[in-house]
Amino acid sequence: MSTLVDRARDLAELIEAHADDGEAQRRLPRPVVDALTEAGLMRMCVPAEYGGPGTDPVELVEAIEAVASADGAAGWCAMIASTTSSMAAFLPAETAETIYGDPDVVTGGVFAPNGAGRASTVDGVDGFTVDGRWAWGSGTQHCHWVLGGVRCDDDTFRLCWFPQTDVTFHDTWHTSGMRGSGSLDYSVGGAFAPAALTMQPGVTRPVVDTALSRFPNFTLLAAGVSAVGLGIGRRALDELIDIAQGKRPQFSSRTLAKNPYTQIEVARAEAKLRAARAFLLDELASAWAAADAGSEVSVEARTAIRLAALNAAQSGVDVADVAFTLAGGTAVYDTSLLGRCLRDAHVVTQHIQTAPKLNELLGKLLLGNDVDTSML
Repeated sequence: MSTLVDRARDLAELIEAHADDGEAQRRLPRPVVDALTEAGLMRMCVPAEYGGPGTDPVELVEAIEAVASADGAAGWCAMIASTTSSMAAFLPAETAETIYGDPDVVTGGVFAPNGAGRASTVDGVDGFTVDGRWAWGSGTQHCHWVLGGVRCDDDTFRLCWFPQTDVTFHDTWHTSGMRGSGSLDYSVGGAFAPAALTMQPGVTRPVVDTALSRFPNFTLLAAGVSAVGLGIGRRALDELIDIAQGKRPQFSSRTLAKNPYTQIEVARAEAKLRAARAFLLDELASAWAAADAGSEVSVEARTAIRLAALNAAQSGVDVADVAFTLAGGTAVYDTSLLGRCLRDAHVVTQHIQTAPKLNELLGKLLLGNDVDTSML
């Protein structure tokens, strides 16, 4: 049986073929959504108990990286959908089976508590009536169920699942990068979320107790986001190497590949990308071994993973910048893949889980300062 990483690599040609359409449509094209869904790449964290792959963080990162190397937006959507699917373990079993037991169902949404919920009862069912609007709804237009963070009037913070029919999408996704991810705003108005379609992050205990359900959620998300950056960096460097074989810069008799400056910078970029990838995978593997053995993933381990994720995201940017610059004027045209890589890579470091400002928190931890680690 092929691994998730193998399946991701097998889809590269199809994903690449539709990347321009995604840019134009500002959402992931349906053939790509269908292919990723069929391959199980939109639900990688669904527990085996509900028929999912129940993957580990290392395989998750490698699969996302492979999709992102074909197209950053496709990798981003697979990352969001798959990390969202890890929440299946926290829902009541019957609810989780209803949503995640169907391999064709895709879920996604936003954790931020931008919704307000009022405790209410509808047809004898207790739950919450919710109003709210969320930004960065990556891939939500192809999701069957859309999540949103909600502050409720019973003093709880909950993630609520809404059927897509309850969701209104707003045409806000006009961006420089990650255009194909469809990360527009969405809202609900007076939508009813039964209590069984909610969970309280950090409070609700997993119904399905697995190593993945014990793995810190924000740590997993950060690793997934950074995997997109690694994939984009890989693609940018591979594209440059291909261009360098035949391109002769103006006033030069040598191809880029024969230019000493190109050679030096490509070597440095290759080392940077491989080192960042190795750092992330090594820290994830160590933490996963602890979780798989039933131990808690320590603050030290979470700090190391978050540091590795930040480094990986920034390395993706650095490598894409180098590739774009070395390619010269060729890269500035809309027809150049390097332009898209450059724009997409910079979106990765705008995500709250991989933003450069997180270095301050990590530096405090490394220096032994007391800080709140609940969001680590």
